[in-house]
Amino acid sequence: MATSLIGIVTSDKRDKTITVSITSRETHPLYRKQYSHTRKYTAHDEKNEAHMGDKVEIVACRPFSKTCSFKLVKVLEKSHGTIALKEDVLEVKNEKAEAVETAEKEKE
Repeated sequence: MATSLIGIVTSDKRDKTITVSITSRETHPLYRKQYSHTRKYTAHDEKNEAHMGDKVEIVACRPFSKTCSFKLVKVLEKSHGTIALKEDVLEVKNEKAEAVETAEKEKE
């Protein structure tokens, strides 16, 4: 049976290839402290169906290239997108600045 892994897509910029990050919690054998370990795998995505942030399942297979020896089985969960907070904050600051300016004009 081939090795099956579940991780998050961190890059989908290449054609038919995705980069998947798999994070695991491990315990140090001597010191018994827990730490997180992140591994990155490149996987073959024939239909280009996985995108950034998606939770996917990949399975080991024959090598497609020098670095790509996994293939995408299925997309488990689609990402919910990203939020551009920086622009919102700038808009809020601009609105506050306008409100302050109008208040100062009214006082005069």
